[in-house]
Amino acid sequence: MRERITRMLIKEFIQILRDPRMRTVIFVMPLVQTLVFGYAVTTDVTDIPTALFDLDNSRASRELAAQFSGSGYFDVVAYIDREEAARHLLDRGAVKAVLRMNKGFGDALRAGRTAPLQVIVDGTDSNTAAIVLNYAGQIAGRFSEAVLQTRVVRATGEPATPARVIVETRAWFNENLESRNFYVPGVIVLIVTLVTLMLSSMAVVREKEIGTIEQIMVTPISQAEFILGKTLPFALIGFADVALVTVMAAYWFDVPVRGSLLLLIGATTLYLMSTLGIGLLISTISRTQQQAMMSAFFFYFPAMLLSGFVFPIANMPEGVQWLTYLNPLRYFLVIIRGIFLKGVGPELLWPQMAALLILGTVTLWVASKRFQKTSI
Repeated sequence: MRERITRMLIKEFIQILRDPRMRTVIFVMPLVQTLVFGYAVTTDVTDIPTALFDLDNSRASRELAAQFSGSGYFDVVAYIDREEAARHLLDRGAVKAVLRMNKGFGDALRAGRTAPLQVIVDGTDSNTAAIVLNYAGQIAGRFSEAVLQTRVVRATGEPATPARVIVETRAWFNENLESRNFYVPGVIVLIVTLVTLMLSSMAVVREKEIGTIEQIMVTPISQAEFILGKTLPFALIGFADVALVTVMAAYWFDVPVRGSLLLLIGATTLYLMSTLGIGLLISTISRTQQQAMMSAFFFYFPAMLLSGFVFPIANMPEGVQWLTYLNPLRYFLVIIRGIFLKGVGPELLWPQMAALLILGTVTLWVASKRFQKTSI
């Protein structure tokens, strides 16, 4: 039995590695995706291109504009004096925000009246627009407090110490709130899913297309040996990709790895049971490699969107949230981020690991039942 499985492993590795496209998918794609998510995919909002529409041009308006430009969040790239110019810049996408202060802004502050500051944002990206408005509100709030303190000092001659609540914030697990620490570990899930799903989904159907399935049928290899010989190479490739992305995340992007690497290997093993089982099931029901590839992508993209990688599951409709319980990506993402960022162990991650074990066992059982050597 060991010799037959070894021969199957050698055959599969030869078939996979002699194809330049497969070598690219296995070794190059993980590096490219890690670089893309590490550098390009970010939710950090800084250096927002901003136009300053200052109709007052007073000392107060200039001070407020200076606080915006010096905050690191707003980059004043244009100074305008007409509404048409503001609309034109926003339409072209040259700026994402416009700060407008009408004439009389400084006089209103000196007289103790409310001085409105209008912040116009490009709402095409609602998430970025909300962050921009939040930044603007904080900067304007600090400026307003400073104006109030100055007025009290001038009136009383003593420093103003009004009673107030000071919020002291502290972020755990991702202290600097860097989005790459959130996304890069998730790349492991995407890479392992895509590579193992694509390779295993074409495992059996490839034998049909190239005409070697008949030769396998007349060999003494059993059904279990055939399935093991077909899936084990892809599992080893999955482990190699996990190691590759983990090393790159830790040493290139400085993403912390606070948990146990042995736990990461164990969780990856449970997860591979699901992806390989789904891929093998797709391979048994497909007639061509093109059908298998399309079916794999038909599963991959919805699974990715419903995993919580990009969109929080809690924000999804209740019916969709229930559907995510059948998605193995959901559980593996929790495990990966728990190991990398939180450093938690199996005592907290066992529900996700148990779910992966159940899903993996079921999918492999269904795939093996669907596969019948004598009926291929």
